[in-house]
Amino acid sequence: MNLPGIIIFWILQWTWGLLQNIVGFIIFLFCIKDKHMMYNGCVVTSWKMRDSMSMGMFLFITQVVKGDINDPESYPHKVMVHEFGHAMQSILLGPLYFFIISIPSSVWCNVPYFKNMRKNKKVSYYTFYPEKWANAWGEKVSKQKAVH
Repeated sequence: MNLPGIIIFWILQWTWGLLQNIVGFIIFLFCIKDKHMMYNGCVVTSWKMRDSMSMGMFLFITQVVKGDINDPESYPHKVMVHEFGHAMQSILLGPLYFFIISIPSSVWCNVPYFKNMRKNKKVSYYTFYPEKWANAWGEKVSKQKAVH
């Protein structure tokens, strides 16, 4: 993303997407000693949690899976592109992001019923609408591959 695009992205994140960015910033502060980088206007934190997530312009990428996050072919980089797609959803949906994306995504990721269903029926995590949509937007805007 070019500088004018990043500035517009930040303005939208800190106005329309204010709620999720406040939550993301608080999580970022708890992870301040972790490794950080910038990606398309987002603050990316490599953290020790087993799952990755995004809150507004704050992306938290798991360290559990090894690979070079700067290598576009690596799994961590593809996860970052996916999480960037969630950041794009944040600026589209604003305060509705929690209800349309964050809560359904968290339920899909963490509820044992859905975890077992995905495992037993060999259903990809990325088939559920928030995840599929995040991949599509992350790939379209970044012009890089997301995890599938």
